[in-house]
Amino acid sequence: MSVRAATFIGLGAIALWSSLAVLTSLAAPPPFLGCAVTFAIAALLGLAKRAVRGEPLFAAWRQRPQVWALGLYGLFGYHACYFAALSLAPPVEANLLNYLWPLLIVLFSGLLPGEHLRWFHLAGAMAGLAGCVLIVGAGAGSGEMTPAHVAGYACAAGAAIIWSSYSVLSRRFGDVPTDTVAGFCAGTSALASLCHLAFEAPYAGNAGQWAALLALGIGPVGLAFFLWDIGMKKGDIKALGAASYLTPLLSTGLLLAAGAGNASTALGVACALIVGGALLASKDVLFR
Repeated sequence: MSVRAATFIGLGAIALWSSLAVLTSLAAPPPFLGCAVTFAIAALLGLAKRAVRGEPLFAAWRQRPQVWALGLYGLFGYHACYFAALSLAPPVEANLLNYLWPLLIVLFSGLLPGEHLRWFHLAGAMAGLAGCVLIVGAGAGSGEMTPAHVAGYACAAGAAIIWSSYSVLSRRFGDVPTDTVAGFCAGTSALASLCHLAFEAPYAGNAGQWAALLALGIGPVGLAFFLWDIGMKKGDIKALGAASYLTPLLSTGLLLAAGAGNASTALGVACALIVGGALLASKDVLFR
């Protein structure tokens, strides 16, 4: 597969992720239950693909321990933090903080062999950080900041760090087949199920909420991860990081359209800082 083809495949994941926040907001599941259900669907999708092709279902799951550790760290760790952030903090602000991960991908990719960080990478990082401070500061200034909001913002920032580091480290395991992602999804679902039973109350949910969970499992928490794995391992990692900056704009717009938050000047400036900083950090990719 060519680098160009793999990069375009990775773009499919970015398009799917733009609906992640609004679907999560509509489903409103307890964080661990949301992980358990959606990743079970994702694992079944991966197994169904192998069954249709007549391939051994679990052959790709036989991997060394560090591969499993990275996969579970990325998928379970990120989504536990992300779902928790959306349930503990205002969803629009938490969603924007989470979308620091494209910027962090560009920064972390500079640490890979043969890559280097330059002044515009660091300047972009500072602009993104300023956007995050503005988001949190606006919440505190409105008089609505609560301990739950602080925990939610921390979860959103943690999610960004986990996903960006997982994505870049995946590059070092280019020999691992993408079908292994189905195993990561199954492991994530099992861990989340245990955490749900231990820490969360039962979730009834109505028909619309379960439909949103199903859509999450098929799209942004299903197919997207297989597409992203191909893009990270075989595509242009910095170009995908740069293209990811459209996701917070689309995702935030969908949340506002769904009535999950209110537009404000502070939110607009924060969005401009985060996206603008990310674009600056990708100057070498955009103008290559």
